[in-house]
Amino acid sequence: MTRIKLSSMMFLQYMMYAVWWVPLAAYLTNLGVGSTEKALILSSMALGCILSPVIGMIADRFFAGQKVLAGLNIINAIMLFLAGTTNNSDLLFVYLLIAMFGYMPTWGLTSSISMAHLSSEEFPKVRVFGSIGWVASGIFSIIFIKFFNIDFDGTNIPFYCGAGVSLLAAATNFTLPNTPPQAKKEKISFIEIFGLGTLKMMRDRNFAIFIIFSFISMIPFAMYYSFFSEFLLHINTKYISVTMNWGILAEMGFLLLVSPAIKKLGLRKVMILGLVALTIRYLAFYAGGVISQSWMYYIGILIHGLIFGFFYVGGQIYIDKKAPAELKSQAQGFIFLVTFGVGLLAGNFICAHIIDFFRVEGATNWNGIWGVTTLLSVSTLLLFVLLFKNNISKK
Repeated sequence: MTRIKLSSMMFLQYMMYAVWWVPLAAYLTNLGVGSTEKALILSSMALGCILSPVIGMIADRFFAGQKVLAGLNIINAIMLFLAGTTNNSDLLFVYLLIAMFGYMPTWGLTSSISMAHLSSEEFPKVRVFGSIGWVASGIFSIIFIKFFNIDFDGTNIPFYCGAGVSLLAAATNFTLPNTPPQAKKEKISFIEIFGLGTLKMMRDRNFAIFIIFSFISMIPFAMYYSFFSEFLLHINTKYISVTMNWGILAEMGFLLLVSPAIKKLGLRKVMILGLVALTIRYLAFYAGGVISQSWMYYIGILIHGLIFGFFYVGGQIYIDKKAPAELKSQAQGFIFLVTFGVGLLAGNFICAHIIDFFRVEGATNWNGIWGVTTLLSVSTLLLFVLLFKNNISKK
């Protein structure tokens, strides 16, 4: 029963986000938002991660994790509803920023709640339901287009869908197994007030290298994660959400491979395979454009789960094994701050400038863009292999 509840938690938590995030770049393009402001709005997610370690500290020391999660989902629901009511890009940024202050800490929080009741090796089997929820979010697009004959991707409707799922999740969060704070009686330092107790773990050289490369990897990762719906709009893709969700569909299988892969290969090699997949993605996009074979784009889409599961979920498992009990929620929040926070923020603006560089008189040279991101991915892979030597036991 516990595993079912945790799986349901993951399902709803990722569905509420995917339904509006996946087509967001296309929506902003339809609104006529400029590239810099578009990058800023797309970075609301990254900025939302700033509070992840703070929320992790609150769950570690003051309140039960499931109650914190419910409160955050209510905030997210209200802000997404308001986001759907405006075409003003400035207001949209404010609403989405507050929504992400409520939502982004939930990624680390749901991970720590799950691993409090399961072993870290069992975690991918629960986390896979987040991927299922992400894929299932595509059903909203199909329903509105097929049954109501109403455009969905590139409109404000996804915000309302996200708000509804968020409210449902908040209601079910109270049924989760109790996850009390583990460090309730311990003294709080100034650093821990801001949820940055994990910084002392950076004294470990290999841990520090892992954190640095987790950040660097987000620069090429952001080109797909934040801007791929713009590319799909460029090539006249009708079902943008559904097309991108093929990658999340494949992610389900890859996530189930994470645990056996770690046992067989070790955590270091598994994370390296994730970066190899990142390189293959952009090479496929580049080659597909150069030789005019659009089917190759699906290689890059379908391999998303291997990238995310092996490198980023593998990284969460690495964090769980490294962090002491009193820092586990903070540490999970910290890695999301580094990757989907500061890393994605930097990646969004760098990628926006790369896209601008390859845009001439309204035409965008996507082959050039994919070529640059391929080179960035290769560089990240090679440096990680050379510098990250630490390996967790296969057992």
